[in-house]
Amino acid sequence: MDVNPQQLQDKARQLQENLLPQLDEARRNLEDANTRVVSFIRANPGTCLLGAVAVGFIIGRIASRR
Repeated sequence: MDVNPQQLQDKARQLQENLLPQLDEARRNLEDANTRVVSFIRANPGTCLLGAVAVGFIIGRIASRR
């Protein structure tokens, strides 16, 4: 099984060219989602705090059953 280093390099370059746009789009989507979440938390701190307390209580109840 002969492996040509040039073929491997070409394949890696092609893979990088295909993946970079997808990674950039995923990064932009995550940044957008983060911005929206932060804005929601800043606009509704009480609601978010109550939600966090409720989730913590539920997780605590589930964890205490074991």
